[in-house]
Amino acid sequence: MGKFVVRNTNTGIKFDLKAGNGEVIATSEVYSSEASCKKGIASVQKNAPVAAVENQTVEGYSVEKNPKFEVYTDKVGEFRFRLKATNGQVIAVSEGYKAVASCLNGIDSVKKNAADAAIVKE
Repeated sequence: MGKFVVRNTNTGIKFDLKAGNGEVIATSEVYSSEASCKKGIASVQKNAPVAAVENQTVEGYSVEKNPKFEVYTDKVGEFRFRLKATNGQVIAVSEGYKAVASCLNGIDSVKKNAADAAIVKE
């Protein structure tokens, strides 16, 4: 079972969504308060299970409505995803993956783990 790990940084507070095996599968921006960080978590819990997948790495991909996971290639050629809420704001991002299939597995893991993941403070 996954969990949201909330932790302080030098500039604010952020969360990581970890899968049951402890791997980080998504991370947030840095928030200015714990309350806004928890709102971000609530948004991921609500949007991730119903979000469409827009694979921007394939030619002629179809543009999906928000909420959605956008799959893209970063500057070093790795595959990443970002989860956008219904308002278009990015609410979670992934690490870089060497293969698009691994990135898509990461999205599946977020969809499965986010809705009922516990929230723990580190």
